[in-house]
Amino acid sequence: MKDLEEEISKYFKIYNFEIKDGIYRFYVIPIAEARQIRSFLAMLSQSYDVSLKYIYGEMVLELRKIKKERVWINLVLLLATILTTTLVGSTFYGEKIDIIGGLMFSMAIMFVLGSHEMGHYFAAKKWKMRTTLPYFIPFPTIVGTLGAIIRHRGAIPNRRALFDVGVSGPLAGVVASILVVCIGLTLPFEVKGKPTIYIGAPPIFAAVVYAMNYTSNMIHPVAFAGWVGFFVTFLNMIPVGQLDGGHVLRAMLGKRAERVSKIVPLILILYGLYLSEVQKLPNNIWIFWGIITLFFSYQRHPDPVDDETPLDLRRYVVGILSMIVAILCFTPVPFY
Repeated sequence: MKDLEEEISKYFKIYNFEIKDGIYRFYVIPIAEARQIRSFLAMLSQSYDVSLKYIYGEMVLELRKIKKERVWINLVLLLATILTTTLVGSTFYGEKIDIIGGLMFSMAIMFVLGSHEMGHYFAAKKWKMRTTLPYFIPFPTIVGTLGAIIRHRGAIPNRRALFDVGVSGPLAGVVASILVVCIGLTLPFEVKGKPTIYIGAPPIFAAVVYAMNYTSNMIHPVAFAGWVGFFVTFLNMIPVGQLDGGHVLRAMLGKRAERVSKIVPLILILYGLYLSEVQKLPNNIWIFWGIITLFFSYQRHPDPVDDETPLDLRRYVVGILSMIVAILCFTPVPFY
């Protein structure tokens, strides 16, 4: 504790201290420049949950020791999601339930979603940011899951770190999706009766099908898992709030990205209305996602500690390319 107080004293004058409910509470007056204080708090956030706030007019620095991550929760959710995706996938093979086929679909989609989240995870670890392992979300949707998330805690060091963490997941997910689609298109597949799902083809999916010289109108559920990966990539790369695309745009444009974040949800809603009212297509997913992203757009994006140093040219190029890839993953009418 003495060493901690000495470090804090380099940036703040401490005039009172207390411990309450496991929280170290320092009553302080800043004596260093704001940028130096932000860097110091970012360093502290690697070991503590950090909060600098005013309580009844007094500036208070609160530190809480980081609780050990409960990995068993990640494991339980992983197993539960494998179960739900297997059960849903087993219904894709026609009139009979095919558990082995369902397990193939489950492994494919878990690989795609896992690659996306681990891209974020390793990028965050590279920048020594505090992050958790993926939490998979089991849910009885048409694919048996709502995807996966990882939780970042603590400060974002700079815009380069924000960019790397934001872009790494979608790019890793796209590569995994291409691989899974290629494998799925080589697998023989026949369905007795009507196909389970009718899907649209985004440009990147159509390109892989063309490159593989695939001519059938039906695809194996493993290839469908890759299609889901493309669809998820586009949804995540929408430049709104704290979605991956929001992180990337915030890193590239700074606070000006908030203007884009406010407009994009309205475009999605209008597009969904156009499909429903003009094209008479029973497809309201874009209206739904527009409403969801509208809520995201009103959540203020956390500022990096160093919000002044811009990205280097290489990252700007990668950012533009990632947006192009996202557009190639866009399916105008995903489901028929």
